[in-house]
Amino acid sequence: MLGLLRRLFDNNEREIARYYKQVVEPVNRLEAEVEKLPDLAAAYRELKEKYEKGASLDELLPMAFALTRESAKRYLGMRHFDVQLIGGAVLHEGKIAEMKTGEGKTLVATLAVALNALTGKGVHVVTVNDYLARRDAEWMGPVYRGLGLSVGVIQHASTPAERRKAYLCDVTYVTNAELGFDYLRDNMAISPDQLVLRHDTPLHYAIIDEVDSILIDEARTPLIISGPAEKATDLYYKMAEIAKKLERGLPAEPGVRKEPTGDYTIEEKNRSVHLTLQGIAKAEKLLGIEGLFSPENMELAHMLIQAIRAKELYHRDRDYIVQDGQVIIVDEFTGRLMPGRRYGEGLHQAIEAKEGVKIERENQTLATITYQNFFRLYEKRAGMTGTAKTEEKEFQEIYGMDVVVVPTNRPMIRKDFPDVVYRTEKGKFYAVVEEIAEKYERGQPVLVGTISIEKSERLSQMLKEPRLYLPRLEMRLELFKKASQKQQGPEWERLRKLLERPAQLKDEDLAPFEGLIPPKGNLRTAWEGLKRAVHTLAVLRQGIPHQVLNAKHHAREAEIVAQAGRSKTVTIATNMAGRGTDIKLGGTPSTWRRPFWRRRALTGTSGRWSSSSRRWWRGRRRRPGPSPRSSGSGRSFWKGSARSGRSASRTRSGSGPWEGFSSSAPSGTSPAA
Repeated sequence: MLGLLRRLFDNNEREIARYYKQVVEPVNRLEAEVEKLPDLAAAYRELKEKYEKGASLDELLPMAFALTRESAKRYLGMRHFDVQLIGGAVLHEGKIAEMKTGEGKTLVATLAVALNALTGKGVHVVTVNDYLARRDAEWMGPVYRGLGLSVGVIQHASTPAERRKAYLCDVTYVTNAELGFDYLRDNMAISPDQLVLRHDTPLHYAIIDEVDSILIDEARTPLIISGPAEKATDLYYKMAEIAKKLERGLPAEPGVRKEPTGDYTIEEKNRSVHLTLQGIAKAEKLLGIEGLFSPENMELAHMLIQAIRAKELYHRDRDYIVQDGQVIIVDEFTGRLMPGRRYGEGLHQAIEAKEGVKIERENQTLATITYQNFFRLYEKRAGMTGTAKTEEKEFQEIYGMDVVVVPTNRPMIRKDFPDVVYRTEKGKFYAVVEEIAEKYERGQPVLVGTISIEKSERLSQMLKEPRLYLPRLEMRLELFKKASQKQQGPEWERLRKLLERPAQLKDEDLAPFEGLIPPKGNLRTAWEGLKRAVHTLAVLRQGIPHQVLNAKHHAREAEIVAQAGRSKTVTIATNMAGRGTDIKLGGTPSTWRRPFWRRRALTGTSGRWSSSSRRWWRGRRRRPGPSPRSSGSGRSFWKGSARSGRSASRTRSGSGPWEGFSSSAPSGTSPAA
């Protein structure tokens, strides 16, 4: 009865039923016929002739999908499942297909690409980085070439001639950044021979991979082509020194303080700085000027404000890294490096001065466009991701795109355990280490997600140095002593004497005293916590090999993530680093020695994550395996005060007091203070 009601009132269910009737059934009926065709390219050319004579793409869809499926079977050994046919139809209709991680979105795109390539106007498959563009073009290339289609790929290092050739192909794989900059450069061209996009239909149809990341998270990110300004200035170094001498204060607050304190105050939410009267006077004295905000000194005031912003709001190894004497921005959404991109309005120069590296010449903007405005220029656009439903309203209002949730090919078997909340960040990190140690000892692969490079390296350090975990053991010991202080007897005296040397405790030392502890109550809880701490320390001392994946190791990103499914593999990654890379249980075939099919645990420290980011991490816990035993599981850990509304962590831009951690954990684990 419940299923009937859902089908009647759930619009998504009705859409899926429509696709089964109008797409899946006709394509399946053609499968036997298409299998007998000796030349798929010839059959595809016949479809193209029908299109040129007036047939619509919707009319040609069943045969185009059947030919593409057969091409994938012949040249890749992969057959599109029925749900993947639905995904292809969703993309053809200019909608967004939400498909769970591991359901084969890369293969799904070939269906809509092949169908829309019949127009001869070119199809762009947009990915988030060069690696994925190259990988997908090489991987899916045989499918397209089996139909007689040409495939091009554009990389950051591609020359104008190579770009022009790639865009003239039937199918072009390219990153969102390269595509946007090619569009801007074409608009600045002074002669036709400088253009790289097609002259007649430069922006016909685009399929955007990780569409929520590009069209929502980075929607307002401006693509800017700039040229050098007239002169550079060394005043930024002086401003950086002055900023160090100014002290941060507290803003005015009704009922607490009438005037702000210190030399300046900070608004974290807006990333803005406000100088106090005291700060203005001190800055004027240090600069040797009068009237810091007078018209003739406005440039100095602006540079000082940017120097303070660089000092207080932009942190090394979180917002940027310093590499080879250059300040390189770290993408806050993906954790990837963005070489070549610079903060505007003198902020990048202020950061360079703070770090003591060479200050690059300031630039002036020659051309700019946001991703939001750029992708709206396409005649037709579609997208695919594992996380879009939560942003459906924004997709509809801004881009006119509906979201269709495509069902999984097999039932979901992932386990999502309840979140746990800790009062302090230190307590949260100790719990994270315990979780990793427990899963590592079981042989489970563990994927850890962090918000920043700094925190990924902090967690790595805790796994490398057991001494950093000793305070946790000592704290657990104090809790046990407090819970057992009323207990008397010779056995208890023996136990207390043993506990005087916590760093030397072993599991076997505690085992003989198990009978002293009642099965329930505070004493049992404290005892179990002590045992877990002792055991975790023992595992740490034996060593937990792990890989750290963040912006500093960008070149190895795909390789590290691809191996994250091997038994006893612990991988620490910033935010969404490695997004789009397959994680195969047991690792990639080139590294297999023997199969390790275990349930995957997912673990990660996070804060300021968008809902799509957190759903993506949750998706990494479950990718198709060979048996029901390959299900994934996970739990989120958070740090925050009880007075703070949990919704603070749900906003895309606000940091709030909460920080999270996703991890696999046994269902018996309870929230801890």
